[in-house]
Amino acid sequence: MFWEKKLEHWVENIRHQAALPLRLQLWNGQQFDFGKQVPEVTVKVPHVSSLPFLLKPTLANLGKAYVEGRLDVEGRAREVIAVANALAAHTLKEESRPGWFSRPFSHSRRKDAEAIQYHYDVSNDFYQLWLDPRMVYSCAYFENGDEDLATAQLKKIDHILNKIRVRPGDTLLDIGCGWGALAIRAASRYGARVTGITLSRNQHALAVQRVREAGLEGQVEIRLQDYRDVEGQFDRITSVGMFEHVGLKNLPMYFKKINALLRDDGLVMNHGITTTDVGNGETPYGGGEFIETYVFPHGELPHVSLVLKTMQMGGLEPLDVENLRRHYAKTCTLWADNFEARAGEIRQTVDDRRFRIWRVYLAGCAYAFSQDWISLNQVVCGKAGRDASALPWSRRYMYDRPAQ
Repeated sequence: MFWEKKLEHWVENIRHQAALPLRLQLWNGQQFDFGKQVPEVTVKVPHVSSLPFLLKPTLANLGKAYVEGRLDVEGRAREVIAVANALAAHTLKEESRPGWFSRPFSHSRRKDAEAIQYHYDVSNDFYQLWLDPRMVYSCAYFENGDEDLATAQLKKIDHILNKIRVRPGDTLLDIGCGWGALAIRAASRYGARVTGITLSRNQHALAVQRVREAGLEGQVEIRLQDYRDVEGQFDRITSVGMFEHVGLKNLPMYFKKINALLRDDGLVMNHGITTTDVGNGETPYGGGEFIETYVFPHGELPHVSLVLKTMQMGGLEPLDVENLRRHYAKTCTLWADNFEARAGEIRQTVDDRRFRIWRVYLAGCAYAFSQDWISLNQVVCGKAGRDASALPWSRRYMYDRPAQ
């Protein structure tokens, strides 16, 4: 009776504050509606032991309960996330919220490789079911806002390569090359000679295959390699969706390494997720705790101010910064929609627990970007101390189209 009474009090408190499109179904057949409208989300509580997760509804608690089968949920993923956040907002005091990637982690080569392989080596078939055909797993670029995902991902790659003015014959290092889409585009359309590196065995195998199928083996080399072990110098360097794995304390070293790999007149693009919290990287109600536990072990998000500061500490001058938060909100929304549309096929590639993790994760990321909890910043930089005459007068060159 203790938990049932507590639940009734909690339900009345939520109803008093807001009408939510939510129905709660209990193990004993009892149900509660939180608004007069037809519920968009139904939360099923299979046993009284699941109530503590619900009565303290941080996003971490609710996510854990769903992943571990302590709660079940019916409804579209985006509505589920919106309702979960509303429950947390109306139940918890914001000052008590857990942090997002706020704990420092050690980042040895072994630990980083294990973390990357946990996230990216689910299976190539799994990612192919909800990414675009090129399997670009980073923020797309919707130049007009109405592009489909595949078009927007190609425009993102071109946007990056245009920003760093890739020319025929340039050597380009792609740190965290994924399944090879940027490397292949840089070679086939821009004439670059590309070295791509990844710590994911699955990505490496498919990227090598795709380079071979494109007939670019003489221009593109894909390595299974840690960025700290790369040697030589390059005209251009790209790092897309990778530096989130570096660690906050390691950012000066990371940019110093990039500086050492960059030719004197070279350019770098760092494209990555940043927190919008100026303190220790929090987002509301424990969302980051779920990400750390289930999705990105040892991931850490810097504020863009820290990115710029540590670039300078590494001997690099930030030349251009662009916020693509709206673009990533739409990218994640399209990924989540693809995931929902192909749920039956996806369930054939992973176990139920992994399926639940990714369903929550993709919809949660779309919500987080839309609410300004996290952002995406592209930063172009070059070696510090160069003569001002080496810098462009305007950003016009970034929007030139590559030769097709």
